[in-house]
Parts: sequence; structure tokens; C-alpha cells
Amino acid sequence: MNTNERFLVTINRELGSGGRTVGEKLAERLGVTFYDKILIKQLVKEFDLDVDKIEQLKGRKQGWWAELCSKLSPAPGYDYYRMAENGRPELVTTDDLFKAESRILGAIAEDESCVVAGRAGFHVLRNHPNKIRVFIRASMAWRIERVMRRQGLGEEEAAAVIEKVDAARENYVKHYTGTSRYDARNYDLVLNMDGLSDDDAVEVILDYIRRSE
Repeated sequence: MNTNERFLVTINRELGSGGRTVGEKLAERLGVTFYDKILIKQLVKEFDLDVDKIEQLKGRKQGWWAELCSKLSPAPGYDYYRMAENGRPELVTTDDLFKAESRILGAIAEDESCVVAGRAGFHVLRNHPNKIRVFIRASMAWRIERVMRRQGLGEEEAAAVIEKVDAARENYVKHYTGTSRYDARNYDLVLNMDGLSDDDAVEVILDYIRRSE
């Protein structure tokens, strides 16, 4: 990757691995924007849904049958709508979210150098000419301890949250990319956080970038 030209770093990560913090610090060291919550805010604005509803939609079971059933028989409190241009409520689907995310990511990558977290960025932006794709993982024990500390949860609660998020993200990614987010072939660098600080991880990624130049 050449940092003298417009470049892109995608960070996919497991919940509790510290990947989001690493992405933030990496972007700061590279002097570029970190896109994570900013992307969510754009989706919130576009679909007029709050963050929890967007994440719930992305985490639901995927497939043409599930989407068709939602369209034909909406479930109150589970299906969400936005106001269409004709003034009528329009069902928001996971397809809508993925297409919007892809469009937003593509526009950002065309416009500036940046670090992007999650959002199936490793796949959506796979054809970017100047990129590095990173996956950040950790052992379950490491992840549980971090989630307990960050969210103030007990061990069982933290494990349950991780399991739920893992399943939702994998389901979403598999459905729209045809591959697993855990497949190392989708990345240039896979980093195990066990025993590493966030700053250690940033240094490893920066060293990889320097060597790849």
C-alpha cells in the first residue's frame, strides 16, 4: 500500500477484541478519518431509524424468503419503515441497508484516504487499488474480559452478548458477500490481540504498511 496516494484500510473485528479502538488510533497515526459511527449516522439519517433498529435489521435472519415474508406480512415492532417520496410508508429491508452501506463506502473511498471499520468493507471495497484489509481477533476469554470491563457486565452476560453479535455479523456478511468474515483469505493481515495492547496492534499494522510500501 502506498500512503503517498489515496489509500484505504479496512478493519474487521470481533466484538471485545479491541478492533474499534485500534482502528481509531491507526487512523489518527495515519492522519486520516476513521469511519464507523459516522457511517451509522448516515444510515440513521437516510432511513430515519435509530441505531438499535438498524443493528436489529442487520442481525435478523437473511434470505429471500425472510424478506418476502416481511413484505407480505409485516411484524409490528420488528419491521421498520421510512417515508417514501410518494408520502407513503416504505418497508426498510436488510437489502436496503447493504446497498446504502456499499454506496456510502464506495463514495468515501473514491474521495479520500481513510480507515473503515466493519460494514463488510473487506468485500465491498475489495477492488480498491491501494488498500490493506485487516482482521482483528482474540480468544474468547480475552473478549469476555474486555466486554465485562467496557460494558459493566457479568461473565455470562458478556459471553451471551458476544455470541449474539458474532452470529448476527456472520449471518449478514455471509448473505451479502458469499464468504465468512472469519476466512483469513479475505484479509492481508490477521492480528491476534491476546497479550497485545491497542498501541501494540497499531504499531504492528503500521509496520506492515511500511513493509508493503
